[in-house]
Amino acid sequence: MADPVSWKVVERGWDVVDSAGSEVGAIDDVLGDPEADIFDGLAVTEGLLKPTRYIPSEQVGEIVEGTVHLTIDAEAFSHLSET
Repeated sequence: MADPVSWKVVERGWDVVDSAGSEVGAIDDVLGDPEADIFDGLAVTEGLLKPTRYIPSEQVGEIVEGTVHLTIDAEAFSHLSET
């Protein structure tokens, strides 16, 4: 398994998976202040013509190169607010 990386290296297009390891979307934007090292959360898109959802930093688990793991399941993800 890949080593964890900082939220500061997350890029648009990285995969986002739920707590069970199922893909729920892709990174659209990383929200925060890198200079102050304040991570606010992520904007995650479910695909073309689908809503972009806001993931608070508290619901982000391990981050490895190319993939962000959430601490919530797909059902909880589907109820997050749209950006």
